[in-house]
Amino acid sequence: MKKFILAVAFSFVLLSDRTGAQEKSYGQVEYLNSCASCHGDSGKGDGPLAGELKTAPANLTRLAERNGGEFPYSHVFAVIDGRYVVPGHGDREMPVWGRRFLQGDWPIYGPVVGEAVTQERIHELARYVQALQR
Repeated sequence: MKKFILAVAFSFVLLSDRTGAQEKSYGQVEYLNSCASCHGDSGKGDGPLAGELKTAPANLTRLAERNGGEFPYSHVFAVIDGRYVVPGHGDREMPVWGRRFLQGDWPIYGPVVGEAVTQERIHELARYVQALQR
């Protein structure tokens, strides 16, 4: 367990050093790298690729407002992860980040720790989206 925690902590240090954005949280850096091209830097759905999509990206700053004032953390996590979306709910233009992250994390950390690192990356993104709420 100790090795696992050290591996996860070390991975975040490495990733934050590569970004050169030490003032930013890991979630913000991950958001800017993975989400801002569609959702925009501020999360309002106005990213540079938004106009190229069939469905406009969600305004992520109003998720709590649209959910009776409570941020739908579990739902946001599940949407970002995307690996467990029910096919009957239709297609999605948004990438399945859980699968994409795991493809990079698995070779570095192995299947168990790679999955844990992938899930933590998604949690960091969900927490950052929560911080965007107005």
